[in-house]
Amino acid sequence: MDNILDKYKTLVGFLAEVLGESYEIVLHDLSNFENSIIAIENGHISGRKKGDALTDLALKIVNDENNLKEEYLTNYTGKTKKNKNLRSSTFFIRNDKNKVIGMLCINFDVTKLIYARDMLDKLINGDKKINKITEEKFPEKFTNSIEELMHLIIENSIKEMSIPPKRMTADEKKEIVKKLDNQGVFLLKNSVTEVAKELETSEATIYRYLNN
Repeated sequence: MDNILDKYKTLVGFLAEVLGESYEIVLHDLSNFENSIIAIENGHISGRKKGDALTDLALKIVNDENNLKEEYLTNYTGKTKKNKNLRSSTFFIRNDKNKVIGMLCINFDVTKLIYARDMLDKLINGDKKINKITEEKFPEKFTNSIEELMHLIIENSIKEMSIPPKRMTADEKKEIVKKLDNQGVFLLKNSVTEVAKELETSEATIYRYLNN
């Protein structure tokens, strides 16, 4: 083993204490692929121990000279035999001839964080498989007054048409009225008056659209 690598063993323990038990710290000696791990902390994450071999990805990295031109690789993903999800980074250790002789790897177990994220997504967005109503194109709207809500719904419906009311045909205005009716707008007080105003037509016309 190179004396340069020996100096990194203390760093393995230091990083493990600083980062905590969710971080596996591994030191590899690339002169011996079969038993490359010469120091490891928090090996419970991957189930590995001192004397174990290089990973397939590490081998691929070492085999590609383009990778070895970098000083380090960060934030690539991995998965253990027990399906733990890891976010990993590797620092290349070089000798005085600039040859890569070892790797210092940090593997962060993000399994619990992914689970927590998924739970938060369910809490925030709901279970779409169960709550079909949440699959509407537009999300629920929260306003301070019913008047504000009514104006918001009417305004959005007109915007969806992408045509100003004064240029709309009778059929296009009728389509908007139908959509507003489906959204329950006409259950609100003074809704017919407001819709007629926004569509630049008469209240009688709105009632006719509703009755047809």
